[in-house]
Amino acid sequence: QRILRLAEMCRRLETEEEKVLPFYSSSLGEEEQGDAQRVLEGPPAEPLAQALWDYVGLERFWQRFSKVKLEEKALEKERLSLRKRNRRLRELLRGYLAGISITQ
Repeated sequence: QRILRLAEMCRRLETEEEKVLPFYSSSLGEEEQGDAQRVLEGPPAEPLAQALWDYVGLERFWQRFSKVKLEEKALEKERLSLRKRNRRLRELLRGYLAGISITQ
């Protein structure tokens, strides 16, 4: 029950774009998608499948979580790149200002 409430809460917090557009397109054909949908609609028979069934509602949460982690890594990379560029520009500016003060 708690998992389903958490999944519902996450769904309410999704943006309109996230609700409409899927994160990943399926590589299954139409017939395979139909088979998968039929399997997903019925209750699972095996104990392991039953345990996994309880967590199906969190699938979108983990997709969003993974997306955020990837964006976080990309932003960290960009931040390091900008810091390096900033250092270089500061060095160039120091050199320029040093050259101006010498000529005066």
